[in-house]
Amino acid sequence: MPGGYETDTVTRLETNLDDSSPEILGATMDKLLAAGALDVWFTPIHMKKNRPGVMLSVLCEAAQVEPLADILFRETTAFGLRTEQIVRLKLERRFEKVATEFGEITVKLGLKNGQVVQVAPEFESCRAASEKSGQPLRLIYEAATSAFHRATR
Repeated sequence: MPGGYETDTVTRLETNLDDSSPEILGATMDKLLAAGALDVWFTPIHMKKNRPGVMLSVLCEAAQVEPLADILFRETTAFGLRTEQIVRLKLERRFEKVATEFGEITVKLGLKNGQVVQVAPEFESCRAASEKSGQPLRLIYEAATSAFHRATR
């Protein structure tokens, strides 16, 4: 681990689109994520002839390049894709449960050299507590983060 980080190599697929509807792009994002994409995002861009467009970017493992490319070509107006290998630096990840006044919440920890650098309440855990308690999701997030920090002092 260089500098205490974990690393891996992933592939980024990208295409520029100026003739796809937002509804189609949203549905395509869902399909890409369901098919194993690690992340999908849209970046607003300006294309030739001063057309507004979107750059559609997908991160994936090498084994997913072909099936995800197939989705992109089938579901969008893309005629071509760019691919690039990317090395990522990552924090080690660990999950813990913390006790809050709204029940037990799962938090994701990001560690470097065994030290906690990031704390992020897990969305589904917070949403379930919010629905059960009737309290705002934001309040559940804050309670989970505070509970973790209190427990580690």
